[in-house]
Amino acid sequence: MDWKDMLSQIRQDLPEGEENVEIPDDSVSSSEQMPKKEVIHVVVEKKGRKGKTATIAEGFMCDDDELQEIASELKRKLGVGGSARGGEILIQGECRERLSGLLRSLGYKVR
Repeated sequence: MDWKDMLSQIRQDLPEGEENVEIPDDSVSSSEQMPKKEVIHVVVEKKGRKGKTATIAEGFMCDDDELQEIASELKRKLGVGGSARGGEILIQGECRERLSGLLRSLGYKVR
C-alpha cells in the first residue's frame, strides 16, 4: 500500500465536513507579525575601536539566542560583519540608515 492509498483511506475515515478544515500557517513566525514594543537606538561610534567605525543598535529585550538570529539576518542583508551580545548588535562600518530601515521592516521602532 503506497502513501496515496493510505491518504485516501484516512480521508474516508474522517467524519463529514472535516475535510476542509483550515490548518494555521506557521511559516510566518509570530515575531514577524506583531510589531515589537522595544525602541531600538542606532548610533555610530568610532571611539575605542582604533579609528574604525561601528554602527550599534541597542535596546533589544530578548534572550541571546534570538539576538544572535536577528544579528545574523541583519549582517547577511547588509553584507557586513559584526557581533551581538548584552542586548546590542554591533555592525562593522557606518550603515545607520540601512540598518534602521531593516529594523523597521522587522517591526522594531527605531530612533
